[in-house]
Amino acid sequence: MAVAWHSSVSQNPPLIGVSIAPKRFTYELILEAQEFAINFLPIEKAELIAAVGGSPGREVDKFQKFNLAKEQPLKTTAPILKDAYATYECKLAEHQTYGDHEWFVGEIVATHFMEESFNPAGILDLAHVNPALFLGAELYATTAKGSVRHLERDRYGKGYK
Repeated sequence: MAVAWHSSVSQNPPLIGVSIAPKRFTYELILEAQEFAINFLPIEKAELIAAVGGSPGREVDKFQKFNLAKEQPLKTTAPILKDAYATYECKLAEHQTYGDHEWFVGEIVATHFMEESFNPAGILDLAHVNPALFLGAELYATTAKGSVRHLERDRYGKGYK
């Protein structure tokens, strides 16, 4: 899933939260499956993130349209993207409405990661990967100074051909 708002919730048990508007197809999919995956992609894939996130999942097979390669999940049926430097497979633990979004909390039941993207302590190695960070207002950045990029939804997403 392409998600703008996410956060670690707990280390023990390992929990992560994502905020999703009820109008999004992903909202329905999570409630139906009771599981989800969070795939972390590098900034080099920002255009893909914007295109996938801005395309209506009810109308488009995003895996086919954007030629997304998948790997086998270990403990869920959620899609694992081959290009992700890290992925969390999650079982839905809880969800709660806050304002106009739903906060989904998932227990991380499996992880996938590219070993070269992390140091021996398991910390993301910024010398080997530039994480894509969504700032809001269609702005994407990474940890490098001056890296903010504006990717308009009209071009990446609904208007993407």
